[in-house]
Amino acid sequence: MGKPRTISKKKGSKRPKISHKPGPSPAEKLSKKGKAERTNHVENGRLGEVSPTSSSGCSFEENLDSGPVEHGYSGGDSSVLNLLDVLGSSNPKLAAMYKKRQREQLGLSSSDEEEEDGRSASGSMSDKEYTDEEGSGNESGPSNLDENYAKEIMDDGDEESTEDYPEDCSDEDDIETSSSFDSHLARSLMKEEVDNLKDPKWKYKWEMPENNIILSKWTGTGEPISKEPGKEMDASLKEKIHKNWKNINKASASSATNSSRENFFFSLFNTYRDIMHCNKKPFYVKGGEEDSIIMDAYLLHILNHIYRTRELVIKNDTKLNKLQGGTKEVLGSDAYLDQGFTRPKVLFLLPLRSIALRVVLRLIQLTPLTYKDNVAHLDRFTEEFGGINDEEHNKKDLSSQGRSKPADFRTLFGGNNNDHFVLGIKFTKRTMKLYSDFYSSDIIVASPLGLVTKIGETEFDKEKDVDYLSSIEIVVIDHADVIVMQNWTHVNTVFDHLNLTPSKQHGTDIMRIRPWYLDGQARFYRQTILLGSYLNPDINALFNRFCVNYEGKAKLVSEYKGVLPKILLQVQQIYERFNPSSIIDADDARLDYFCKKVFPKIKDSIEGGIMIFISSYFEFVRIRNFLKSQNASFCLLGEYTKQSDISRARVWFFEGKRKIMLYTERAHFYHRYKIRGIQNLIIYSLPEREEFYSEVINMLDASRNMMCNVLFSRFDLLKLERIVGTAAAKRMLSSDKDMFVFS
Repeated sequence: MGKPRTISKKKGSKRPKISHKPGPSPAEKLSKKGKAERTNHVENGRLGEVSPTSSSGCSFEENLDSGPVEHGYSGGDSSVLNLLDVLGSSNPKLAAMYKKRQREQLGLSSSDEEEEDGRSASGSMSDKEYTDEEGSGNESGPSNLDENYAKEIMDDGDEESTEDYPEDCSDEDDIETSSSFDSHLARSLMKEEVDNLKDPKWKYKWEMPENNIILSKWTGTGEPISKEPGKEMDASLKEKIHKNWKNINKASASSATNSSRENFFFSLFNTYRDIMHCNKKPFYVKGGEEDSIIMDAYLLHILNHIYRTRELVIKNDTKLNKLQGGTKEVLGSDAYLDQGFTRPKVLFLLPLRSIALRVVLRLIQLTPLTYKDNVAHLDRFTEEFGGINDEEHNKKDLSSQGRSKPADFRTLFGGNNNDHFVLGIKFTKRTMKLYSDFYSSDIIVASPLGLVTKIGETEFDKEKDVDYLSSIEIVVIDHADVIVMQNWTHVNTVFDHLNLTPSKQHGTDIMRIRPWYLDGQARFYRQTILLGSYLNPDINALFNRFCVNYEGKAKLVSEYKGVLPKILLQVQQIYERFNPSSIIDADDARLDYFCKKVFPKIKDSIEGGIMIFISSYFEFVRIRNFLKSQNASFCLLGEYTKQSDISRARVWFFEGKRKIMLYTERAHFYHRYKIRGIQNLIIYSLPEREEFYSEVINMLDASRNMMCNVLFSRFDLLKLERIVGTAAAKRMLSSDKDMFVFS
């Protein structure tokens, strides 16, 4: 895990900081002055102690779900307030600035402020006395900012820190204050808005047809998105990013249609709304070219966000250097609130190293670097994430070992399939650094499993933390459908730890943190871009529960024709509906229906050849335990079954030594086995991936008396409509009948 680095002290660099010297705590000093003793104080540069986990196991969730914020910092996390108090106690200028900001939030006039200052002046310690008591000759306030401070502020301690910003960030006049970036982050939320976002009731008010995807439309909250994005890229992209993108398109002879689609998706992402597109053809299937178009659009959006973020910081650093004599005015201005708790602003959640390789290599292409070979540690990255040569080699191996496997399987699993990684990416003036320390990174590329491992380490080692997730402003989850086949719970865990108050300071300039970070409102400003090839309840729940962006939401809604025409065999498919009272009872109702209605018909089977296809591992375990209790003749083929047991089970099933085989969707996803000897197929739960339905049915032995029974309920609508079609699915769920036949 990347270790937090403190800002190195350079000659001529003077800035307010927390004292690390032993002695009385700030709370004790304040109590000597007749003030109430503070119990939560800052020691050795750490924020006040915060409970590491909530009762639900989610770190700091109570802080985020606390009461609504009314006035500035008064609703913020107590540890942050303590840090501000201590900084004020060590520096009267910071204290005055903090006090002024509080009074402005309370709506008090300057005359009221002057009166109160006059009443308190006689009973307070002078500036000189207070500074002498702290005894730090090197800890001067922002009035002593000099040219090195602009270089030092984002320094991670390496020798190239003086170039620690993108190349086009040095032009102060290049800032466009009217961009969606500025308007999104500069917005201050009212108390009523915050209350509504804590318990949102989203209303999708508008619709827009999606002409490139049949039976699909965009719908969203708030104001409608323009149907004709026009020249959004020309107007919103940083000039160097846009110029580089145009050169790439020209070199690749990109069509006008592709450019138009990229423009549309960039415009969509540039609204800073939460976006969900779960009908995206992935790159590894035929006709998945638009996957690359969407990837380019979100990469351009992210580069634009990173460059504008760094540009704003450097611009303000330059202004602060010029205004050294006007410190009071500088500290009292909200114009210089331009940072979060930590530097990382973008998080990619990707399922496999091979997919991360594809995304990062394209990011490098789209980055307007002075020299394209100035990418630090690129060789190490291509080696560890399965470089191009290794990927081609693996594809050949897969092709030679199993030519019967589908083309999409060979493409998806043709590279590095490792699902455990976390990578930091940092942009400087002349280079792009891979494997940068997390706290000095701009982007974090990770798998859900990789980040959950980092989160788990903090529970056993209190010196470790994941505070680099505290200031994430854009999250991109691409290929969410593949992550579903891994473990979607990990994604929920990651989101539980986003935008929490950090446990340490990490060298943050506290006086330049945006107010909504201090007020615990960062999650309301975070944009989530959720992309996949299908929608399921877990993905839907994440979008509804964790995506609370004040800008609103936009999502693609689709209807489906189904995949029944892809079944090559003349097999009768009998759909049997069971009716649970609620979604909580659905799993128990399914098992009860199977035990009472389905199993009695197959338990005395003489011929065997019965495959039970199961979507989830939880259901797999329940059926396995039931069959054991019935002394049934069965074998297992699940995602955790040993290879030796799999080979033996397939032989036993084909030869009739085992009458029943349990087969899971995840096992099929990762291996695409061709099972022989199936006479009777029971689909206990429909597959998430609709193509698996036709693949499994087409494995039936065509020379035998084939049968297929499918169990479903009203809570299976998302799966059902992708298989039988939206219109048929709605009829099946609303009909008075409980049995339906397709042939």
